[in-house]
Amino acid sequence: MTRVRDILAVKGRDVWSIGPHASVYDAMKLMADKGIGALLVMEGAKLVGIISERDYARKVILQGRSSRTTAVQEIMTTRVAYAEPEQNIEECMALMTEIRIRHLPVIEAGEVRGVISIGDLVKSIIAEQKFIIEQLERYISS
Repeated sequence: MTRVRDILAVKGRDVWSIGPHASVYDAMKLMADKGIGALLVMEGAKLVGIISERDYARKVILQGRSSRTTAVQEIMTTRVAYAEPEQNIEECMALMTEIRIRHLPVIEAGEVRGVISIGDLVKSIIAEQKFIIEQLERYISS
């Protein structure tokens, strides 16, 4: 059974973040530059929120705000769901589906250890299923 730590071992533990007082424009620019859909909002080493492209669309664009004058803290999600390294990916998939999110910070001993996305989970599940299929085909043909 694949665990969150297994995904981080493959994808890496890079964490892209921004401060709560930065502008939403700067957050969107960083996301675009890094090719990601969400940023952790950090005050030093403390996770205080998460901001996503969805937050931007719903809380800036649709409300007629300016991304250059709106602070990240004004639109970020403050109740951040998270995963732990030993959790299995099925639990994470269920959580992300239930609360309709696409990114989960990985927290261990109160510290951010990485971020996983729904895409990471799907990729891992597909790889696991492919391996099982190959093993079954070998068993049947032997």
